[in-house]
Amino acid sequence: MIYIDSHIWDFDLTEALAAVSPQRRQYALRYRHERDRRLCLAAYRLLRQALLREYGITECPLFNYDNNGKPTLARFPSIHFSLSHCREAVACAVGDHPLGIDIETTDHYNKDIAMAVMSEDEMSQILASQRPEVAFTRLWTMKESFYKLAGNPSGLDVPHLLDAAARCSFTTIVYPRYILTRCTRPVPHPQE
Repeated sequence: MIYIDSHIWDFDLTEALAAVSPQRRQYALRYRHERDRRLCLAAYRLLRQALLREYGITECPLFNYDNNGKPTLARFPSIHFSLSHCREAVACAVGDHPLGIDIETTDHYNKDIAMAVMSEDEMSQILASQRPEVAFTRLWTMKESFYKLAGNPSGLDVPHLLDAAARCSFTTIVYPRYILTRCTRPVPHPQE
């Protein structure tokens, strides 16, 4: 399930810091700017909401991290989740199988950067689009969501990253100022 929140200025920061786990509080306080702290806390609050709605979990989740830095739920390792934020909103996805989510604003298109991180085919799609910033952001969120699903592995060929995601399923939602994409793998069926 996908959850999104664009109301990052609508909560009391001090109260939010007090209501999270000490682990998440320490993580949020590493940020110097209030916006970044709010985004960190809003993503965590969204995860708590998702865990309550989907699994009935009321406790503040604690994270374990693998060697690549991918977080898992310490007490519920079979529940998969992914968090993301941009300047405008935060996003969370939870489920019973590996997944990744990314959310990005659509105002950062730069052709030189796009040429460095997109394949030739992807650049053709972007350049043919009436709104290249939307086409670029859609493809970028697909790459980022797959990267998160894959567990943040190093050494990936970014321009051809989606070639490795051929068996994945993407759900993309385009909002007026940002784009969200969730990546999932097909669920293997047990052999009979």
